[in-house]
Amino acid sequence: MGVDNGFLLALAGMAVASYACRVGGYFLMGYVQLTPRVEAALKAVPLAVMIGIVMPSVAAGRVPEIAGLLAVGLAMRLTRIDVVAAIAGAATVGVCRATGL
Repeated sequence: MGVDNGFLLALAGMAVASYACRVGGYFLMGYVQLTPRVEAALKAVPLAVMIGIVMPSVAAGRVPEIAGLLAVGLAMRLTRIDVVAAIAGAATVGVCRATGL
């Protein structure tokens, strides 16, 4: 089975676009004065991304995702470490799915 050249071209284009967005943002932030308000907004970005990823599944009302969201909230409350909360949520969803919930 061969790989389509159009696919490879699209993949390379997406990689270049993704890299350009990251590098462009990095360099443009050099011109932004970091006020407390801007700093607070930047600190909120990871949470906003996580909510954007999780909420469509939670809105569908599936038990594993709702349990995972509760685990994330509890882990954040206890540890205040977002990576720990993400792992707790993913583990909870995995256990729920493995047990057939």
